[in-house]
Amino acid sequence: MIGYVKGAITYKSPTFIYVECSGVGYHVNISLFTYSKIEKLEHVKLLTHLHVKEDGHTLFGFYEAEERSLFVHLLSVSGIGPNTARIVLSSMAPPDVRDAILTEDELAFKQVKGIGAKTAKQIILDLKSKVSKMAGGTDVTKSIRDNTLDEEALSALSALGFNRNQIIKSISAVHKSDTKADTLEALIKAALKRLSS
Repeated sequence: MIGYVKGAITYKSPTFIYVECSGVGYHVNISLFTYSKIEKLEHVKLLTHLHVKEDGHTLFGFYEAEERSLFVHLLSVSGIGPNTARIVLSSMAPPDVRDAILTEDELAFKQVKGIGAKTAKQIILDLKSKVSKMAGGTDVTKSIRDNTLDEEALSALSALGFNRNQIIKSISAVHKSDTKADTLEALIKAALKRLSS
């Protein structure tokens, strides 16, 4: 098992790179997310996953540990192979994939090429508990439900037509920032600013 590759990038494209390690050039498949992180780098260390099939071995590289974990989890879902998993991680950043699973946002997955309604449901069904543990047991939806103010803000912003997943992220971001939002009005205004930016 190859845990990671570290070396000079001798060729780079949005879908794969060559990494030279001790005189050997490794063909490493990457997502657009990883490409965005290494686009300007000449040397790199990528975490890897070796996908083994009868007709060959394929190496996938990841800039962040979370991306690799999500990739491996996605492979465990029926109907998802390595290329589809990579498309998911090219279409959505790892935190967005994680949040979509935790908030049961099927639409986010259905917008990814190759993912239909059935597979979107299966991703959430199979991975919600795994991803919740991966995120340190923090369930974003549960934390919102446990806070009445947040729940009311979520309801009000949903009525305005905003995406539920985006609302939850914006409310969480408000709480993590220095913004004072101790009333419903203040919380909605602060979340609206983030949703509109």
